[in-house]
Amino acid sequence: MTIPFAAGKHAFGFCDVCGFRYKLGELRKLVVKSKLTETLACPQCYEEDQPQLMLGSFPVEDPQALRNPRPDTTYYTNGSDGSGGSRVLEWGWNPVGGARSIDSGLTPNSLSATTAVGTVTIVTT
Repeated sequence: MTIPFAAGKHAFGFCDVCGFRYKLGELRKLVVKSKLTETLACPQCYEEDQPQLMLGSFPVEDPQALRNPRPDTTYYTNGSDGSGGSRVLEWGWNPVGGARSIDSGLTPNSLSATTAVGTVTIVTT
């Protein structure tokens, strides 16, 4: 089988990106979104195909929901060790403690504030 084109080892071409003259063998075709284009680029202008441009090309399954979920039934009941169930929530404000009297049964609060006062020394030179 014969090659229909000459070797062209002394031939030159122009980069389609920057327009500078290079040896024809140094120019490479650009690939965009996994497709070969006819754009020839010099070694300085050539970039590999960007993987982020291929978003949506491949199926991605990332399920977040559970099939037939069951709620936590120990939320409002006390655990056998008196810990308050599987989810103990502690939160508070005003400045520390339960927010309202209607929430005290739902969110038991054992938070306590701890403060300290220090001194500041100013050194002048």
